[in-house]
Amino acid sequence: MIELIKAKLSDIPAMQALVSSEVKDGIILNRTEDEVATNIRSYVLAKKGDKLVGYTALHVHSKRLAEIRSLIVDEAYRGQKIGQRLVEFTLKEASALGVEEDVLVLTYLPLFFQKLDFKEINKEVIPEHKIWADCIKCIHFPICNEVALVYKLT
Repeated sequence: MIELIKAKLSDIPAMQALVSSEVKDGIILNRTEDEVATNIRSYVLAKKGDKLVGYTALHVHSKRLAEIRSLIVDEAYRGQKIGQRLVEFTLKEASALGVEEDVLVLTYLPLFFQKLDFKEINKEVIPEHKIWADCIKCIHFPICNEVALVYKLT
């Protein structure tokens, strides 16, 4: 049985190991152990017993906008709706925190998110601080072919 739980600092090494190949390929933005630790309360993990099989983070930009980041599911566990469960968890969390409008995602897998009622948007409407805080660290910057999508909470 796959359980969704909030991350702890002791989970960071397993989180870094799970995402390492996607970071190397430029699919997921690299986050240092210190960055993950600073934002540990943002992460939700999918675990089967003691084994980490996936995770994601909900980053709040403002009272109107949050973002789903670093969604990853172990290849051996894909196709079991774990990613969907993680996204649904973060959407409920955004709502519970009082995010008023949208949850943003930047992804190479837009169809996955469109099946969950996310709608594609033009990247030019993404808040400027997002670009300078995260996108500039990406190996693909400034030529980005990720797709921006939002989920409307209201």
